Amino acid sequence: MYRFLSNSTRLTGCHAKRCATLYHSKTGVYGYKPSAESDNEKLVIEGDALQNRIKNGNIYQLVQAYRKFGHLKANLDPLGIQTRRNPCELSLERYGLSNDLNQQINTTGIFYSNQSQISIGDLVQQLEEQYCQGIAAEFDHLVSETEREWFAETFENKSEIGISEQRKTDLAKLLLKSQTFDHFLANKFTTVKRYGGEGGESMMGVFDEIFRSCSEYDVSNVVMCMPHRGRLNFLTCMLKFPPVIMLQKMKGKTEFPPDVKGTGDVLSHLYTSVDLEYGGKNVHVSFLPNPSHLEANDPVAVGKARAKQQMLQEGEYSGDDKSKIGDKVLCLQVHGDAAFSAQGIVAETLIIADCPHFTVGGSIHLIVNNQIGFTAEARQGRSSTYSSDIGKINSIPVLHVNADYPEDVIRATSVAIKYRQKFRKDIIIDLMCYRKYGHNELDDPAFTNPLMYQAINSRKSIPDLYAEKIVSEGICEMSILDDTIKEWNTVLQSDISKVDSYVIQPFHLLKQWSNMQQAGDVISRWDTGVDIDTLKFIGAKSVEIPEAWKSHTTIQKTHLDRRKQKLMEGKELDWATAEALSIGSLLYQGFNVRICGQDVGRGTFSHRHAMVIDQQTDDMYIPLNNIADTQQAFFEVANSALSEEAVLGFEYGMSLESPNNLIIWEAQFGDFFNGAQSIIDTYITSGETKWLLQSGIVMLLPHGMDGAGPEHSNARIERFLQLSDSKEDGIDSDDVNIQVVHPTTSAQYFHLLRRQMVRNYRKPLIVAAPKVILRLPAAASDLSTMGPGTEFQTVLEDSTSIKPDAVERVIFCSGKHYYNLVKERESRNINNTVFIRLESLCPFPTAEIQAELSKYSNAKDFIWSQEEHRNMGAWSFVAPRFENVVGCKLRYAGRDVLSTSAVGIGELHQKEVKDIMEKTFS
Repeated sequence: MYRFLSNSTRLTGCHAKRCATLYHSKTGVYGYKPSAESDNEKLVIEGDALQNRIKNGNIYQLVQAYRKFGHLKANLDPLGIQTRRNPCELSLERYGLSNDLNQQINTTGIFYSNQSQISIGDLVQQLEEQYCQGIAAEFDHLVSETEREWFAETFENKSEIGISEQRKTDLAKLLLKSQTFDHFLANKFTTVKRYGGEGGESMMGVFDEIFRSCSEYDVSNVVMCMPHRGRLNFLTCMLKFPPVIMLQKMKGKTEFPPDVKGTGDVLSHLYTSVDLEYGGKNVHVSFLPNPSHLEANDPVAVGKARAKQQMLQEGEYSGDDKSKIGDKVLCLQVHGDAAFSAQGIVAETLIIADCPHFTVGGSIHLIVNNQIGFTAEARQGRSSTYSSDIGKINSIPVLHVNADYPEDVIRATSVAIKYRQKFRKDIIIDLMCYRKYGHNELDDPAFTNPLMYQAINSRKSIPDLYAEKIVSEGICEMSILDDTIKEWNTVLQSDISKVDSYVIQPFHLLKQWSNMQQAGDVISRWDTGVDIDTLKFIGAKSVEIPEAWKSHTTIQKTHLDRRKQKLMEGKELDWATAEALSIGSLLYQGFNVRICGQDVGRGTFSHRHAMVIDQQTDDMYIPLNNIADTQQAFFEVANSALSEEAVLGFEYGMSLESPNNLIIWEAQFGDFFNGAQSIIDTYITSGETKWLLQSGIVMLLPHGMDGAGPEHSNARIERFLQLSDSKEDGIDSDDVNIQVVHPTTSAQYFHLLRRQMVRNYRKPLIVAAPKVILRLPAAASDLSTMGPGTEFQTVLEDSTSIKPDAVERVIFCSGKHYYNLVKERESRNINNTVFIRLESLCPFPTAEIQAELSKYSNAKDFIWSQEEHRNMGAWSFVAPRFENVVGCKLRYAGRDVLSTSAVGIGELHQKEVKDIMEKTFS
């Protein structure tokens, strides 16, 4: 432990006995350290020598104070409303330094400057210039000393980032172009909310610097998310988005080509995918659509960036080797200040940023800091000093910069990307700006923030101020800048004249999805079976581990050895085996598969064991990644953080990158998806309809009423069915927004996963996954049910020997409840009742149901039996469809309505089970 010297320290007496030498470290720390020699060795340093060392130690503390607290004194508010603080930690008196500013001092090893002998006044002036002006840095909280030193050296070595005169001119043109776009829309569309960039135009400089730097670093792809503010400006001014399409949208027309189906989205959610040229190189920008749910876009962008990195073979898929992750793909996240500090999904996304299987080698975060929420002042919207403070939970450095100084914005951005490229970690740029017209152009922000808007309305715009600056410096003539404004106005005026005649082309659809189609108007059938010998080979490989591997004895016996035996017999293959065969066969065909969730490698119910852990070394082995000697696709098993919203958003983002990636998210228990409801509502169930973006993501939600209490029983099937666009009075087709299934056999699950990938379109798949029947012998399937010519069956008939003519009662059901009903029928010795299982709820299999019903011409009693409560489960979904489409009115047999998803009293649960059976069979 090293101790700093103060001006009262004297190394005499007992202190001298414990000290060997004063030392000077590479960071300029002056102090003393324990002696390696005997305690009797004495060292007395006094007089001028001691005082010089004390002074240097205190000078170091002053420099450290500026590094730590300088941001509090910085000139960051373009409005001048926020009072610049003068922290007591920056006073000379605190460190016993003379007020004689001309006094010469030695800063060698303390201050990163070429000058070793300077005056105290010069030192303070340089520190003020470096840490207290238009750019300020927070990096003292970083865990890594190397990173702290890097920031100190970057800010103090005076190697200022050069900005050429041409670059300054280009920057002024870009800012003016953004402002011109806002002025044009304000004149032409006075009642449209456009969430303009006025007051925050300097963000365009951030984007331009990042794209330029990407070209220099050979980063070929940027994945971006961004909220509403300035979005339209960015699309048209930088991302080549045709203004005519945006103007059409403003006039109420569609943003889609005429031959595609979709309801579209609001103006401020538009997106694109485009190549930009910088320095003779292409930088591809994937600009994601966003919902109005603030910050929900963050994990989606990170997930897409990760998938793109994997497609480009960056680093190890395991995420453990970060040496190359991020070489070719950068994630850029843009945030609003109020949302960044208040939305929990931000913290969740930051927490997983450096986790295995989730890292992208660092994201650059840009906070467009309006210094206000919707109408609430910053002090009302957070408890912290800065909106960026949430980043400190993950040791993320922050660069604050005043948007009034566009050149400083460029410099801060350059530092940010250099840090990201060097350390492959997240960094935040906090762009302090303002919002010219409040939350949107139809508000009057002076209602609640009069002083702020007095300051805003009394000042010139940032683009105009910067244009005046470079003109006054002789860098550019105003006529050149005026020509830029005129040219852009001409383009916009030309495009608005084309609005009524322009035919939209699919300019924004991703090339890797070109082989995919929109789903058809019928329920299609797909042969998803696999050659039996191939399945046996894959199954054997799925439990093959290296000879030296020491697996757990229980896993060896009940998982590895048992699976081999069942495969040899070809009988009673349980759920985990069917899953392994399905995933393994897809890998064998060249489809990448990723399964993610909390403890997903083992499985919540200890059934999967996709990864086998060596009991002596803790090493991990994934058998399915070693199926073939020749190249196969990759299986990623990602145990996730204890997060639902960010992790599910991340997985959805991964699913958007390529139709050849099967992305599976498994909830620990079915209802745990509650924490991710915004991702489900705004992306998974509506993404294709709003944005034409297909996703084949699979959600496994363990479901089953087994007395485990309210929060571990129910996957809330009714919520997903309510979110579907399945027709209540017409025949369903493949063209539904989501598939909701409740499979009852392992073979059905096998075919479901394979069907996700072999079809020529992608749809999200919601699986009410099993708990009890994971190991239920009756739910296990023979290998023959997975062979060639087999498929997922939307409806399963009863396997009973009851003759159709004898059937008087037909009971419809789904899920594990079927097995309870079968046992009850046997115990009551009933021989006039059959069960029909709906394996698919959405799309609703009308034709298959009618075909099954036609077998029982003498049936008079038709029942829907479910274990969920009446206001839950599938009842409210299936009842009108049976009546309106199938032509069969059902009687309900199940639990009564309840406010909670399950009871928590064992006796009450058993009573409910008996009541269900009585209602069903009485």
